[in-house]
This record gives sequence, C-alpha cells and structure tokens, in this order.
Amino acid sequence: MQLNDLELMQKTMENKTNQRTLYKVLRKTGVRRDRIKLEASFTDDLNFDQVDWALFVFYLEGFFKIQLEDQEITELSLVNDTLEIVNKRTNIEFS
Repeated sequence: MQLNDLELMQKTMENKTNQRTLYKVLRKTGVRRDRIKLEASFTDDLNFDQVDWALFVFYLEGFFKIQLEDQEITELSLVNDTLEIVNKRTNIEFS
C-alpha cells in the first residue's frame, strides 16, 4: 500500500466519522433518524425553523469545535453542504 493510498483511506475514515457525528448533531436537534439523508434539505425535508437552526449551529460548532461564519450558515441548504464545510474545517480534502 502506497503512502497516497494510506492517506486517502485515512481521509475516507475521517469523512465517515464526520458524517456519523453530523448525524448525531441532527438527532440532538430532534430530526428523526429515517429523515437524515445527505441530500435532505433543511427547510423542505427537515422543516427547520429559527429555533432548529440555532440548536443545530450550537451543537455543530460544539461537536466539531469549529466556529461558523454567518455567511456559511446562510449558504447551508442540504445536509451534504454542512458535511462539506465540516470536512474543510477539519482539513479533510480529497485529491
């Protein structure tokens, strides 16, 4: 196994860990397990309101130890968008 393959495998594992942690954050905000999908829309599929957003951002920043900018929060529309930002902030980028 080459070093690049090992790095890719490690990043893939970290991505899956981030995905599981993101799902935990969504569960903490009251989203049912069967509704959590990467392509789910926060407004259309998960019916987020202002309280849901506040809780979600609070838990997201706490679980991942990141600070989101207001602009980043307004750009979130899908669960996958959040995963991409978390991966960038935790330095998981695929080559």
